[in-house]
Amino acid sequence: MSRIRQFFLHAIIWLVLLLFFVFISSRSGSVSEALVIFVYFGFCNIAIFYINYLYLLPRYLNSREYLACAASIIGLILVSGLLKYGLANVFSDTILVRGQTSGAIGFRDYYIASVFTSTFFVFTSTALKFSTDWFVNEKVKRSLEKEKLAAELAFLKSQINPHFLFNSLNNIYSLAYQRSDKTPEAVLKLSEIMRYMLQESNEVRVDLARELRYLDNYIELQKLRFKNDAYVNLSVEGDDHDKKIAPLILIAFVENAFKHGVASDPQHPIEIHIKITSDRLNFSVINRKNSHNKDLTSGIGLNNVKRRLDLLYPDRYYLNITDREVTYCTELSLVL
Repeated sequence: MSRIRQFFLHAIIWLVLLLFFVFISSRSGSVSEALVIFVYFGFCNIAIFYINYLYLLPRYLNSREYLACAASIIGLILVSGLLKYGLANVFSDTILVRGQTSGAIGFRDYYIASVFTSTFFVFTSTALKFSTDWFVNEKVKRSLEKEKLAAELAFLKSQINPHFLFNSLNNIYSLAYQRSDKTPEAVLKLSEIMRYMLQESNEVRVDLARELRYLDNYIELQKLRFKNDAYVNLSVEGDDHDKKIAPLILIAFVENAFKHGVASDPQHPIEIHIKITSDRLNFSVINRKNSHNKDLTSGIGLNNVKRRLDLLYPDRYYLNITDREVTYCTELSLVL
């Protein structure tokens, strides 16, 4: 809340409270007496409130001088009682009276009552200060968490592009080395993929249809590398219209299947199944493991996507990876 808005809010609250007090007082006496009490009680107690709220608490609590803070508050309460009694003597006929027949109020009784009143306003200002600081600190904390999350996601996403580009360029190099006629088509596919990664996937969520198109382009690029001897069964069930997903989430699992699996066996093709419901995406990849692949690690790809899932879909996804002797299976269920 801005200082101007905070000032007007405080002013309105005080005005409403004091006018209400004047209204109550004027019902049992004259309006002039009510105004005297309004000015006297109003300015005295408002001053006590803001001396504590704006000066004492920030001055001592921020520097962690707790004993000095307590001593200053007690001093404020005690001194304010004396000042109130001095001001009350100026309007003694209005303030220092018990009633028409009960006589005047003595110093002791008035001072004790003033101390209790001052304590109430000090307590109120302290409670407001602590609650305001708590909300401000929570807001700052949430802001810092969002900034940290955005920075971490940006870092994770920055890892995806070089990682994917490195693998794809290796694939195209293999085609070029073999003087394959498919090399231009592979370069074109890679160009389309990189355009999506660099331009269209900068949002937190993208259209699911675009993400699936990107996945399909990647599979086609892999087929070119295998001279169309890559066997992949890709099935998509359900309506992807008006569905959103975090970009570049699914690709790591498919890329892992091509990198560590067998894609050239027509008897055991890579199985990729996608089922879309109203609020959920079920995704699975099953591939036969390549016994000649000495790289047994999944690289940064899977670790990266696991971390992104934790950040973008906390408590809204289920990931199960089954590493059997012959096959490798990944199942992902995601709340869209």
